[in-house]
Amino acid sequence: MSVFVILQGNVRKIKFCQWCGGPAKHEIPDGEEKIRAICTLCGKIAYQNPKMVVGCLIEHDRKILLCKRNIEPSLGLWTLPAGYLEIGESAAEGAIRETWEEAGAEVEVISPFAQLDIPLIGQTYVIFLAKLKKPQFSPGPESSECCLFEVDDIPFDSLAFSSIFVTLNL
Repeated sequence: MSVFVILQGNVRKIKFCQWCGGPAKHEIPDGEEKIRAICTLCGKIAYQNPKMVVGCLIEHDRKILLCKRNIEPSLGLWTLPAGYLEIGESAAEGAIRETWEEAGAEVEVISPFAQLDIPLIGQTYVIFLAKLKKPQFSPGPESSECCLFEVDDIPFDSLAFSSIFVTLNL
């Protein structure tokens, strides 16, 4: 499995408390090492932790399955079927679910393929190598189109995210 760190994006600062709505200040709380958002009214600390994005790199007949996004961000651009991991799922289960939701494809996960960390936007991608159980797929609500691409025909100039570009170039 390949591991990459993508150093781009912007860390979003919390401006208001999620509990009481009071203004937040940014400083290092006692006993900690990182700057956190602390409510100036109720004193609660907001912890910003990374989100896990899981997906599948699906190979079928030496082609790669991509989905054209039907939602923002990156509406109309191509991506691997992927999305946020839900509580109660393993990473592989989440990748299988996202593939079904976005591409209507039943897949079997073969192995972990890549891990990409994007610390500035708080995301960690885990992409699995997978194969179609049946050669059937169709776009779900978040996709306008799904297509198998020969490697030489992948639309690299129309990819939705830099993480997908990195993954497809491994």
